Amino acid sequence: MGHEVVIFDLDGTLLDTIKDLGEAVNHSLSLRSLPLHSPEEYVPMVGHGIRNLVINALPPKYKEDSPFIDRALADFREYYSSHIDVHTRPYPGMKELVGTLSSAGIALAVASNKFQAGAEHLIHEFFPGTGWLEILGNRPEAPLKPDAAIIRQIMESYERKDAKAIMVGDSATDILTAKNGGIPSVGVTWGYRPEADLSSADFIARSPEELEKILLFYDKKQ
Repeated sequence: MGHEVVIFDLDGTLLDTIKDLGEAVNHSLSLRSLPLHSPEEYVPMVGHGIRNLVINALPPKYKEDSPFIDRALADFREYYSSHIDVHTRPYPGMKELVGTLSSAGIALAVASNKFQAGAEHLIHEFFPGTGWLEILGNRPEAPLKPDAAIIRQIMESYERKDAKAIMVGDSATDILTAKNGGIPSVGVTWGYRPEADLSSADFIARSPEELEKILLFYDKKQ
């Protein structure tokens, strides 16, 4: 029973990153004297890559202005890269869960729409000593989730292509990514999307303790 490979989403699943993301976008907006947003307002904007995050935060008249977006994105990246971990923290219980799964011999991976350098930085900072199978974020020429290419790349890195794998995430995008990749999914309720968005997941976890049981013992919906 249980799973051999666990693939985690990052933002909203392993880490609460919303305040640092929001402050970085607000920095870029403030440079242009544009309206700022609260952390709560940023919650529905995240999850689709940083370019889409910046576009979502801009007033309507700028959303199709590619040169303007490019400059705003560059300012966001410069600020976020040096302030990426000011407020960001693992969700309660997730550091312990990752340790438990690793000790149980389960291969762990990250599949995120966060830019690659940012995903690697945060995982190595907050989950040190964990031997990750893959840490995959948004890379040049790589499609964003829910494209299943990221699942396929992770599974190609594992020693057995027929291993039982599962995707853990907080959004419908993560659930669809798992479906597109032909693996089951767990929707976690502590992230950035309402539980109703997770209705198509194979499992729902409302706490790290529930998630641990699912990942260690269940391979079919109970």
